[in-house]
Amino acid sequence: MILSVSRRTDIPAYYSEWFMNRIREGFVCVKNPMNIHQVSKIDISPKYVDCIVFWTKNAAPMLRYLDELSAYPYYFQYTVTGYGKDVEPNVPDKKTVILPAFTELARRIGSKRVIWRYDPILFTQRYTPEYHLRAFKQIAEVLNGYTEKCVISFVDLYAKNEKNIATLGTYNMPEGELGAFAGELAGIARANGMKTASCAEKIDLEKYGIEHNSCIDKQLIEEIIGARLNVKKDKVQRGECGCVESMEVGSYNTCLHGCVYCYANYSRDSVEKNCRKYDPKSPLLCDVISENDKITERKVKSLADRQLTLELSI
Repeated sequence: MILSVSRRTDIPAYYSEWFMNRIREGFVCVKNPMNIHQVSKIDISPKYVDCIVFWTKNAAPMLRYLDELSAYPYYFQYTVTGYGKDVEPNVPDKKTVILPAFTELARRIGSKRVIWRYDPILFTQRYTPEYHLRAFKQIAEVLNGYTEKCVISFVDLYAKNEKNIATLGTYNMPEGELGAFAGELAGIARANGMKTASCAEKIDLEKYGIEHNSCIDKQLIEEIIGARLNVKKDKVQRGECGCVESMEVGSYNTCLHGCVYCYANYSRDSVEKNCRKYDPKSPLLCDVISENDKITERKVKSLADRQLTLELSI
């Protein structure tokens, strides 16, 4: 089983204490977002968890727990962009908090296991292609030697974020110009020792030196654990997504970063209401189990075939 921690919220930044309590107790409960009274109880002991994939904009709160996670293979998808408070209002200062936490994380677990995400990319009167190129270069130079890959994507519109994004006055670039721009990003990354990959993009960027990426990456996980994985593509994700199946442990409407482009928060009121219910000792994130909830123990298993070991490239 692969744990996704989390596409729905930033657990390392805001709920690391809760997650570590789940690790210590060996299970986590997750509500079905389509039916909140259906609750899955998931055994997350090391014998079943092949890898944990963390998603975050701020790993600083997780640093103190890394030694305690030693029984689990894991890696981080770490977002660092050039946006200001108008787009990412509650993300801490990049120079004094975010980037130092990134480099410290990489020093402790290795550059292969910390993947830099510069996404989503959107264009406005302020955030022009030229702005992004400057910001990307500045970040890449700081992260030189601390990561081997940068993942980029262009902003997608959903019903949940379209209205907020419209307030920024975004505009689209023609596909040819977009590809050339992406190629410039790839050149900057390459100059700083990184390869570039795209996340669930319909546009083909391979001719610009950008490969298709899998965020829940079968090949990377196999390299980390030294064994083959018997796992299929995740059918729940978009067709362009290359991720394999994982178990999501987060909850929507619980991320406090408040990013304008976020698809996982419906409204500020919902986030505030849910966060008031946060209890680091609860089996549910920002929620409690009620008498109306039906709890079902999920059948879980390791996906690793230990009989087929790999020659590690790490």
